[in-house]
Amino acid sequence: MADWQDYSGIAALSICEALLLAIKDRELLPEHEIVGVLRDAAAAHDAAVGNNAEKDMHQAAAVLINRIIASGYRVRQ
Repeated sequence: MADWQDYSGIAALSICEALLLAIKDRELLPEHEIVGVLRDAAAAHDAAVGNNAEKDMHQAAAVLINRIIASGYRVRQ
């Protein structure tokens, strides 16, 4: 069963998606820079250190961000 952290994460992803799409729609940043922001975020998670559980969590976050990039940075499908 989902818990508060799951709901918080889903809400955060939706908010970030909306912000990135608004930034693109209003031509505040070109698409390649938005993708660059997402790649930087994935790289930060790839480089994270910690115990095995923390590394697994960061690796999962990096995989998710890379899937978002591959899908055209749309969280909701």
